[in-house]
Amino acid sequence: MKYSRILQAGHILLMIAVLSACAPQVDNQQKELAETSEAELTLQAEVELTLQPTRPVYQPGELVEYTVQTGDTLDALAAHFNTTVDEIRKENNVLPETTSTLPPGLPLKIPIYYQALWGSSYQIMPDCLFPNGPAQSDFDVIQFVEDQPGWFKNYTAYTGSKTRQGGELIDYLVTNFSVSPRVLLAIIEYQTDALSTPVPIDEEENPYPLGFEDDLHVGLYNQLLLAANLLNNGYYGWRTGNLGEFELANGTLIVPDPWQNAATIALQYYYGFVLDGEAFQIATHGPGFVQTYNDLFGEVWTACEAHIPGSLSQPAFILPFEDDKPWAYTGGPHTGWGLGEPFAAIDFAPPNTEGGCKPTDLYATALADGVIARKGIATAALDLDGDGNEQTGWVVFYLHLATDSIPPVGTYLQQGDRIGLPSCEGGRSTGTHVHIARKYNGEWIPADSALPFNLDGWVAINGNKDYQGFLKRFGTTITASVSGDVTSQIHREIEKNSP
Repeated sequence: MKYSRILQAGHILLMIAVLSACAPQVDNQQKELAETSEAELTLQAEVELTLQPTRPVYQPGELVEYTVQTGDTLDALAAHFNTTVDEIRKENNVLPETTSTLPPGLPLKIPIYYQALWGSSYQIMPDCLFPNGPAQSDFDVIQFVEDQPGWFKNYTAYTGSKTRQGGELIDYLVTNFSVSPRVLLAIIEYQTDALSTPVPIDEEENPYPLGFEDDLHVGLYNQLLLAANLLNNGYYGWRTGNLGEFELANGTLIVPDPWQNAATIALQYYYGFVLDGEAFQIATHGPGFVQTYNDLFGEVWTACEAHIPGSLSQPAFILPFEDDKPWAYTGGPHTGWGLGEPFAAIDFAPPNTEGGCKPTDLYATALADGVIARKGIATAALDLDGDGNEQTGWVVFYLHLATDSIPPVGTYLQQGDRIGLPSCEGGRSTGTHVHIARKYNGEWIPADSALPFNLDGWVAINGNKDYQGFLKRFGTTITASVSGDVTSQIHREIEKNSP
């Protein structure tokens, strides 16, 4: 593996020096090995292998310069710089009274409060290359994997009710998690050489090829499944300001540099689970993941258009059900897909006096006008810009719909049209319901955020943990409840017309 070879370079050089002391000449093979080792050591030297802070000790409230990065919000910046939104506003009169996302490139003065153990300021990749968004629209992951000489193109695993091979596995993962296929492929290559080496790994001898020693994630595909989930946990944890620190595999504490970007934190967070010390530092700097990415796909820092604009606004959405009967708000903000961040989804259930996984004849409906861009097992993606491309523009993701009830791909729906029957299909579910989440340009939009999930004026608010939470409109609060009790019920027609 590439990161192992870099760490071994010093040991190889020492061995060559000992052998050379016993021989009058170094043969060509030894010379080539020495030259390779010196090159690897040079790469290693480019990384300052230290976990110490790279920033000075700032005075409390000292103003520092910051240039807004794509997707930044005031709440997240306040968390990163250990300050408050009010303090940031006080120093930046240019900010409007209300903000959602900040405009990329905007210069700000931020009052900073120093924290110990800040991590590296080295940025691995731009945020626009992390989600499965516009920058990935021209990338055919299945064909790319097929064109590589390595064994991964022939690798198979059973997932999503069928056996998939090579690039199909990556395509399935990135479609569900909305993570860049290029990121996952670079991770595979950096840690296993699976795209370049014809001889496959023996999963009986090496059941944890990415380093996650977890009996629930045996084999490369299951390791990638966990990797995609952890990448999202890191990315959206930083994006929302919820991730203030994390630990490496050896327990070393990392407090991310306040100027960092979400994609870099995603990769740091992922590699922190399987690497530590020098291996972690190399993986998250120039000689590591970045070099592998560049070798596969070209320079990572070439021009990349910001995928989250400033002042992003949500289209007008309605509650996702017809207006003749009250439904229950059964799930407050929780993961869009997988476990943990991003808390992009909320759940609704039709009235059912029996509870549990009972069939219903009450349909979930389209939040807005759009086209069915994808239909899978219990899933539908409603593309609001109508181009049929889930990687661009606003998309509403539906889960736990009865598969046979979902309209075909390409069907145009008007706001309020039926999109499918709630069910227990599509993963874990304790009762018939529908799960809905938003994406913009491939990025999940957290339900409780600077751009809150707003349905007929009902705004989603986080609870103390996932699935808990509230909907608030004017002076009325609806509390999420898996049992669908009276405090969780909401009637669309009555509430829509209330003052």
